[in-house]
Amino acid sequence: MELHEVTYDDAVPVEGYGPGFFRVAGQVFHGPCLVTSRAARSWGGLEDLATLEALSGDVDVLFMGMGAEIAHAPAGLRVRMEGLGIGVEVMNSPAACRTYNVLVNEGRRVALAVLPV
Repeated sequence: MELHEVTYDDAVPVEGYGPGFFRVAGQVFHGPCLVTSRAARSWGGLEDLATLEALSGDVDVLFMGMGAEIAHAPAGLRVRMEGLGIGVEVMNSPAACRTYNVLVNEGRRVALAVLPV
């Protein structure tokens, strides 16, 4: 098997996560986190729709990491985001981080909103 190191050029990758935190582009965020190809920041969680709505026009798909287990995103959140033209894909946080990293490396217009494991 041949391994290749992934370089992200200008994109912001998720480098790691653990109980209650995420490490993104060298910064550690405690609690929920929102990551785009340009920046990462703390996020207010599922009730913080205003922060997610601000992604409109910049993102095609939002990956939502719901913690250690898969859970449904609130219906209102999904409807609101899809009304803005942003698809919502829900999975557990580890899978959401991996999926985001792959697609942002390909230059896709994606974002990641994750709850800690």
